[in-house]
Amino acid sequence: MKNRLVQKALSLAITMALLMVALMMISDVVRDRIYNRDRAVQSVVNSTAGPQTLFGPVLAQRCTREVSGKDSEGRVETRLVSFQRYALPDELSHQTRAEMQPRARGLYQVNTFLMHDKLVARFAPGNQLQGKPEGSAVRHCDAPRLVLPLSDPRGIRSATLQVDGKPLPLEPGTGHSVYPRGLQSKTLAAGASGGDSNATMEVVVLLQLMGTERVAFVPLGGTNQVSMQADWPHPSFGGNFLPLSREVSDQGFTASWSIPALASSARQAFVQERSLCSLGIADTSYAYAAEESQCLEQFGTSFIDPVNPYSLSDRATKYGVLFVVLTFVAVAMFEVLKKLRVHPVQYLLVGSALCIFFLLLISLSEHLGFTQAYAIGAGACVLLLGYYASHILGSLRRGLPFAALIAVMYGLLFVLLQLEQTALAVGSLALFAVLAIVMVATRKIDWYAFGKGDNPEPAPKTWAQGLQERA
Repeated sequence: MKNRLVQKALSLAITMALLMVALMMISDVVRDRIYNRDRAVQSVVNSTAGPQTLFGPVLAQRCTREVSGKDSEGRVETRLVSFQRYALPDELSHQTRAEMQPRARGLYQVNTFLMHDKLVARFAPGNQLQGKPEGSAVRHCDAPRLVLPLSDPRGIRSATLQVDGKPLPLEPGTGHSVYPRGLQSKTLAAGASGGDSNATMEVVVLLQLMGTERVAFVPLGGTNQVSMQADWPHPSFGGNFLPLSREVSDQGFTASWSIPALASSARQAFVQERSLCSLGIADTSYAYAAEESQCLEQFGTSFIDPVNPYSLSDRATKYGVLFVVLTFVAVAMFEVLKKLRVHPVQYLLVGSALCIFFLLLISLSEHLGFTQAYAIGAGACVLLLGYYASHILGSLRRGLPFAALIAVMYGLLFVLLQLEQTALAVGSLALFAVLAIVMVATRKIDWYAFGKGDNPEPAPKTWAQGLQERA
């Protein structure tokens, strides 16, 4: 323990441990704010409507059939079992326009939208209702009905239905065991009895639908055409199919999809009554399958905020330990090369200023936006550390380069936060550059001699003491 280098290493290790505890506490604060934001989103969803997914429409018919079997005593018994028959559209198209109508819960803004959708479905002649009978005779079938499942029908503001140009009333619910939420028609007239006629049937649905953060479609048609436009400049296209064409500007975006039945298994999955899975925020309308292969295929758009202060602050705090280590390396370089003595308490204060930056970042970004909050927090910390370094390093001439180094580190962190694909490459190259600078600058240091503590050097005069002596 007489070796000064060992003593300094141990004291710095204890200092780093204290700062890591502080960083973990700040990370907990950031996660708590993210949790509060998620609760705000859920609060809006509970009050309005959640992410929306549209099916069909499809023609559905409830039937019963006789099933024979033996009971526990070996006696033959016959019972009635109900099942659904479906006719899926041969052509399906959506013309969709979305208007953003943001909501807020306290500090948190939630992207809600009002969607105007013109849905056209055509059933070709001979498109018969098909279902499950497996060798047993069908006993009875109800009249066919049009069914339009929705993930959250609470968002419906208006809906009209026309079949071959004739208006039909709509009722809530679908009567389906797996997809119960949505709309259905009353019993269809005899002339439009669901695929048993020899004429093409055209179904037109005009729908105004509210939702939160995402809209998606299930490609149940033989051919599926979707065109969408919205006044939101930051779409995130997702699901099983990306748009064939898209155009994004500061005023909004337009996108179009064209999906043939040969490219999708959604038709077969719907008949098999597979689960609806979430593209993003969890819907509460349907159960979700654990595996993607058990889900209905879908595609759509999320209305995201590209500069999310909470996700960016969370990413920033993950660089906290690296930030502190690099700053300690910079102070240690001045200490070694200039033969100065910096006390561990001074290291602790410098590290504390770096930790406080991340707390300033998350608190200010809730009010000012991430970029402004980052600039204010980084500027305040650079000024504070530059002023403090001028005193602990003995002169303003040493404090200014240290402040400039801290400013470069903040600038590099901001660049890393903005990058997506190349963040790892830029970060690793920057670390390599720092290591190279340290190795070159200390290549002639005799660490054995530096570590001897028999004749410790006197503490350097502070900047203020130097000014007093000159006076």
